[in-house]
Amino acid sequence: MSKLPLGPEKGPMIVAEISGNHNGSLPRALDIVRAIADTGAHAVKIQTYTADTITLNVDTPAFRISDDHELWGSRRLYDLYEEAHTPWEWHEPIFSLANELGMIAFSTPFDETAVDFLETFDVPVYKIASLEIVDLPLIKQVAETGKPMILSVGTGSIAEVAEAVAAARSGGCTDLTLLACTSSYPAQPDDANLLRMPAMAQMFGTKVGLSDHTMGLGVSVAAAALGATVIEKHVTLRRADGGVDSAFSLEPAELAQLVEACDMAVRALGSADAWATSAENESLRLRPSLYVSEDVKAGDIATHANVRSVRPGGGLPPKEIDRVVGRSFTADSPAGTPVSWDLF
Repeated sequence: MSKLPLGPEKGPMIVAEISGNHNGSLPRALDIVRAIADTGAHAVKIQTYTADTITLNVDTPAFRISDDHELWGSRRLYDLYEEAHTPWEWHEPIFSLANELGMIAFSTPFDETAVDFLETFDVPVYKIASLEIVDLPLIKQVAETGKPMILSVGTGSIAEVAEAVAAARSGGCTDLTLLACTSSYPAQPDDANLLRMPAMAQMFGTKVGLSDHTMGLGVSVAAAALGATVIEKHVTLRRADGGVDSAFSLEPAELAQLVEACDMAVRALGSADAWATSAENESLRLRPSLYVSEDVKAGDIATHANVRSVRPGGGLPPKEIDRVVGRSFTADSPAGTPVSWDLF
């Protein structure tokens, strides 16, 4: 049984989803792979289906996107998927290039023929899309490959997620990651509900992560801080180029920022046991303490005028000022002398 290479202690695996951002061009798809590699992302993902494997060539209201959809309103499912799909003959060059550039390459299958096809490449991991959370036979088939599985829970109720987890485990999956996901394009941060992540980890005993369709980086960085082991974002070369997924996709420079920001978020969590650290040594040295602030002679009385709390450290703590004031100096002491009990 293979395992995903990253985990909470190393930060999330950043998965760049190409989806339909190839805009029907294999050279563009390969350019996206190259751009992703330059960002430091860990994995490239595509989707394995055709219009005929994912839907029917039918034109009735049920087979059209709702009229008010922000991106794809009124479009026939068949036409949308025909435009967005990644031709199966492109899988080999995409996977090969990604592997050559040091990245993991895998896909989301949408039916049993896609799983069989992807197995010919011995893909290292599978992703189940949010809408397929109810396709328990597909989930079980993927589990039976013995590969790690990433499952988006968008559109799913707790009961449906539980059924999907049970199907994965009954098929033999022992490395399961559940991704919080809002299946809306683009999604709004208010709908992210990232607290589902620790809740799912506790309920189902799985790793957790995020499939993020919001604009920008903030939601993904927050997920990293909450323990995401996988973060998936759609990626395109330029949003201005258009395409079915471009509106909610990151450009390469933004993806590079996401990789860095997620790494920072995880490193910043540190330990609840850490308080003052060695990184603060200079600041510790500069904390205020009591100093002679005016030249004094032996026999002078310490007052608030000639003893003050100032930076740096070296003298008595500022809390001792009331015990110091009123005492007699035993030796001449110039301004800048750290106050110690030996002066009195």
